[in-house]
Amino acid sequence: MAAAEPSRTAAEIATQPSCWRRARQEAETVTGLPRPGERVAVVGCGTSWFMAQAYAGLREAAGQGHTDAYAASEFPAGRRYDRMVAITRSGTTTEVLDLLAAVRGSAGTATTALTADAGTPVATAADELVTLAYADEESVVQTRFATTALALLRAGLELHGAPAAGVKSVTDAAVDAELAVTQPLPPELAAAVQWTFLGRGWTCGIAAEAALKMREAAGAWTESYPAMEYRHGPMAITGPGRAVWHFGELPDGLAADVGRVGGHLSAESTARGLDPMADLVRAQRLAVAVAEAKGYDPDRPRNLTRSVVLR
Repeated sequence: MAAAEPSRTAAEIATQPSCWRRARQEAETVTGLPRPGERVAVVGCGTSWFMAQAYAGLREAAGQGHTDAYAASEFPAGRRYDRMVAITRSGTTTEVLDLLAAVRGSAGTATTALTADAGTPVATAADELVTLAYADEESVVQTRFATTALALLRAGLELHGAPAAGVKSVTDAAVDAELAVTQPLPPELAAAVQWTFLGRGWTCGIAAEAALKMREAAGAWTESYPAMEYRHGPMAITGPGRAVWHFGELPDGLAADVGRVGGHLSAESTARGLDPMADLVRAQRLAVAVAEAKGYDPDRPRNLTRSVVLR
């Protein structure tokens, strides 16, 4: 019997290294990326919000300026920024468009939108438009667009100075991603019945996104937390058949604590120096594998659509 064709989501996941390299090159010429010293808000919904969180952590760690991340629906009215960056794959997400409309005309606030489709309403809602059409996706579940948007924003930071201590360049992250798309996943991860994703600093956003991928594609029981919060309650659910996945440098004692209660720890970012964004690629692949093992179609997750349009 011929092997089944890979899902569209799996195929899109595999293209991420090349997408990141292109984003690194384009960062040198695109306009509208935050400049050092600007007070910046980064907004999005769902996956885009988690990429906003990761970028905010990276930008502040690099010392390039105050940076806050918000779900677009929860932006604090009246708070002023030099620049707002909105991430929206579809360019049609209601909450993002409403926020950009509300901000337009605010004294001193420039707006930049990152999208996959220049022919959508966001093109006229923002002052500057950055189109990542090559990273667009057919799958409802976001993978390569989100990470390519983050790669572009990371590259923008690199243009103004070295990455923060312990953070790799986008070029090096793409090299790590080449491994992440091909190396087998540990069977203990695929066989688990529950997954807890952890991060510190900018990787808290990565952890939240990994958990979202598992929920979206596989309908799985997943949670995410800052790593140091794990022992303040979430550890109670860890045990045999349950996995803890950490992005970035592992806190002292965490591995021993997970092992003591019988959980399986995945910490490739620490053990092999894998860039956390590349490690997210492994989590995306796990979500597809778990979905397919359940008989789900990862390209068409239950109860979800490509864009949330509320009117």
